[in-house]
Amino acid sequence: MAKGNCLGWAARDASGVLSPYTFTRRDVGEDDVSLRITHCGVCYADVVYTRNKLGDSIYPVVPGHEIVGIVKEVGSNVHGFKVGDRVGVGAYLDSCRECEYCNERLEVYCSKGALYTINGVDVDGSVTKGGYSSFIVVHERYCLSIPDEYPSASAAPLLCAGITVYSPMVRHKINQPGKSLGVVGLGGLGHLAVKFGKAFGLNVTVFSTSISKKEEALNLLGADKFIVSSDEQEMTGMVKSLDFIIDTVSANHSFDLYLSLLKTAGTFVLVGCPNEVKLNPLSILVGMKTISGSATGGMKETQEMLDFCAAHNIHPNIEVVPIQYANEALERLIKSDVKYRFVVDIENSLK
Repeated sequence: MAKGNCLGWAARDASGVLSPYTFTRRDVGEDDVSLRITHCGVCYADVVYTRNKLGDSIYPVVPGHEIVGIVKEVGSNVHGFKVGDRVGVGAYLDSCRECEYCNERLEVYCSKGALYTINGVDVDGSVTKGGYSSFIVVHERYCLSIPDEYPSASAAPLLCAGITVYSPMVRHKINQPGKSLGVVGLGGLGHLAVKFGKAFGLNVTVFSTSISKKEEALNLLGADKFIVSSDEQEMTGMVKSLDFIIDTVSANHSFDLYLSLLKTAGTFVLVGCPNEVKLNPLSILVGMKTISGSATGGMKETQEMLDFCAAHNIHPNIEVVPIQYANEALERLIKSDVKYRFVVDIENSLK
């Protein structure tokens, strides 16, 4: 199906309410892959775009940028994929392919700006529409191979949540066995940071405001220690004890408190998105500490992460839902009422 009807679910306005919507995808070019979508992860970005949180949403918005599907057509110039292959598509669909970052396979940091899978303007002038839909057309460079035997539903959340924590962990060498890692927040990102940390051989401490997460952090996810972040005594006991911290929390919170837990020359990576970051300069000056941010990741490292998850039997904890449940899923996501990632079963529910 080169063109024609693509069935999806879209928000028509900032209420964010999704309902069935039919639209046209662009033609399959010589370098493109068209894939029939089987699964799509639910990410907080879906809330951001459907509810116009950044003030730039172009309606109708079809959300979804953790996409897994099966190739149904390839362009004449495509050599990396064939019909029938399982393919993943993440947060972006294109980039300039010429700048230093694209040349280093860090396409998400493209100097001219990567083209996002949701709410971007594509080469033909159309607005990009995401994975809450029946199929999608993507340049082959921005497609990922799903390893054999790895479940499609599990692969979906890796394409945003997974790479968002894996990329900075590898970049900052937070993969050295025996080192200590603090994970702040135990949601879609945090639970994967714990799993990667354990696979890398780290000693992992989870920090959460909620004591109710202790059992799952220690027994379900295999963390070594659990700290309630509001407990001053517990926090004081952790001062200068960690080599690395990954902060996945998007609510406003104290950065000085966590920076005090790092050893000298420790690294603090922020992957959550609070409204503001406030800290005392002495929190980083005195301990020679590094603060870093990270977006998803480049295509090369995303493929490496998929292969790593398959090799180490790392699977996100997911709740699979039909497309008809998408509005409830987004409401529950806002309330952090999911352990730990929703995945929409597009194949069996979008008709």
